[in-house]
Amino acid sequence: MSDSIDAQQVKTIQQYAPQKRYNYLIEEVLKNQKIWLLVDEHGCVMLNTDDEDCVPVWPNKEFAQSWATEEWSHCTPEAIELDKWHNKWSRGLEEDELSVVVFPDENSEGLILFPDEFDFELKKANRKK
Repeated sequence: MSDSIDAQQVKTIQQYAPQKRYNYLIEEVLKNQKIWLLVDEHGCVMLNTDDEDCVPVWPNKEFAQSWATEEWSHCTPEAIELDKWHNKWSRGLEEDELSVVVFPDENSEGLILFPDEFDFELKKANRKK
């Protein structure tokens, strides 16, 4: 079970540059064996860029919860077990031609990866652990 993160830690970590947030997410996902999404009755929240439709992912419940405001205030954080991510979600996102935006900040900015790239990076980092 993950340790709870206080509001000040959330605020500090959210200010990290995209690559540092990405690295933090990889560490937390491997430690807790979970990836966090925001969901509602229609499925998971999506972010759109000019080129990509993306599913945002977060390292901990607190970060996903911090996005549940305004138009997403009805959404709730949901954990996806890492094994389920590898076995179902990566392939499903790829088939739906969706990308992953890793730990977006308050401006919706984060590293964007194809699902197979993200899956590969998680597995590679896990082997190094």
